[in-house]
Amino acid sequence: MHHLTDDELTRLARDPESDRVERKRSAADTDAIRKNMCAFANDLPGRGQGGLLFIGIEDDGSLSNTPITDEILRSLASARDDGNIMPMLSLVIERRRIADGEVAAVFVEPALYPPVRYRGRVWVRVGPTVRQATPDEEQRLSERGPARDLPFDRRPSPSARLSDLDDRLIRERYLPRAVASEVLEENRRPFEMQLRSLRLLGVRAPLPVWGALLAFSHDPLDWLPGAFVQFLRIDGTVLTDPIRDQALITGRIAQVLRDLEHLLRLNTRIATQIAGVELEVRRPEYPEVALQQLVRNAAMHRDYESGAPIRVHWYRDRVEIISPGGLYGKVSEEHFGEGVTDYRNPLVTEIMTHLGFSQRFGVGIPMARRALEKNGNPPPDFAFSPVQVCATIRPAS
Repeated sequence: MHHLTDDELTRLARDPESDRVERKRSAADTDAIRKNMCAFANDLPGRGQGGLLFIGIEDDGSLSNTPITDEILRSLASARDDGNIMPMLSLVIERRRIADGEVAAVFVEPALYPPVRYRGRVWVRVGPTVRQATPDEEQRLSERGPARDLPFDRRPSPSARLSDLDDRLIRERYLPRAVASEVLEENRRPFEMQLRSLRLLGVRAPLPVWGALLAFSHDPLDWLPGAFVQFLRIDGTVLTDPIRDQALITGRIAQVLRDLEHLLRLNTRIATQIAGVELEVRRPEYPEVALQQLVRNAAMHRDYESGAPIRVHWYRDRVEIISPGGLYGKVSEEHFGEGVTDYRNPLVTEIMTHLGFSQRFGVGIPMARRALEKNGNPPPDFAFSPVQVCATIRPAS
């Protein structure tokens, strides 16, 4: 749709609104804009065409003469990355010329794995109207995802059953974070249908998917033998030097991350300097934010099919965080950590976001870099191979 010519865009801008076109005079109403993006992605009619959102056009099709600034374009792009719309949208945002002025054109692709939620609610378009989906409409959307080419974390485990998931944990901890509270109160659907709507069960059969087992099974190691972290504190600079401490960190993904981050804090030395009268400056060997973001990034993007664990090797002169699986999709060595995102594990990413381990997409590595720089550490080094990514950070000088 984003290949439309300027003349074709002009015709669409002047046509009455439909379930494929929405017009806004400005980008001020971010809530309404995101509801429309969500509705276009859900593509309730099932045409596979997504939708087009214009910024800078009045309801009657005339130009509002709103200046289309870089700030507006960045604000529109942030809808993809700020974690309020799940799963993440596929957007193309362009400054385009129609008639005698400029507009922002936002092309929203239909979601591969609906339903898409904005702040825990599923939005759809019926003609020119945007509204919340009914339970029946949400069920239709949840059954639409393609059975082929599913990412690993969305594939059902053939031997797992619904009883293998901790339903109390899901009801008490996850559903209130993934679905708006008033929607939960109004929703009387069976638990199984709720799980399917959240992509935790297979599309064709009520079998838990691998991502659900990783996050909510009673013991993920029963299903994913590599779903743990190996921590080694090495008294030297090479792997064959004596091991000072070691740990295997197991459990559901949220517990693994909490335990690992606690262990990293315990191992971080804090240097204290006196700078003037009664002024104490405390500087960690490694900033907590950098370690936190790097291990979360490893958990989010690793290859869970490999059977290998994440390894954290803490040497005397550096820390290495080794994640199974090479770079994925459109992420390349040249653009790694620069906001280019692609997700080997979209469901794991969604679950981690709802559980509070990710606030914005694509900012983990930049956050780690900034924290290291502010603390006086060298920039992180990244080594890539087809089977792993190794992040190395060195202590502050």
